[in-house]
Amino acid sequence: MSYKIISKFIKDVSFEIPSLESFALLEKEVSKYNVNFDIKSNPFKNNIVEVNTILRLVPNQDVKNKILTEINYATLVSLVDVKEKKDLEEIILIKVPTEVYPKIYSIFVYLLEKSGIKNVKMEKEVDFRKLYNEKKGS
Repeated sequence: MSYKIISKFIKDVSFEIPSLESFALLEKEVSKYNVNFDIKSNPFKNNIVEVNTILRLVPNQDVKNKILTEINYATLVSLVDVKEKKDLEEIILIKVPTEVYPKIYSIFVYLLEKSGIKNVKMEKEVDFRKLYNEKKGS
């Protein structure tokens, strides 16, 4: 079982600061946001699959002036000798997101900084295996 990343690209970016209040309060309220991941895959052709790793910054109910952020980072992956569903899930839901997350993180931080938002902390490391196991256990 193996895979090779053929290509990576930003498929979609949504980044909205809808008001001055949202901007002004973000540094203070950023702890009330959760980082959320969604991973989707679509078969392409000849053992090639598109893996979409989607990062969202999701505010909890206490946040009145919300910002809206989402990055969909697509990865084309060539699958080699993958026969078991378990192996395919591991590649799509753990290995590929782990490999591309540093790039998604840097894009996200870049957008925040260029938008004038400083001192926003976000997990630089994400354990996709742990997230996968937690989701599978529920």
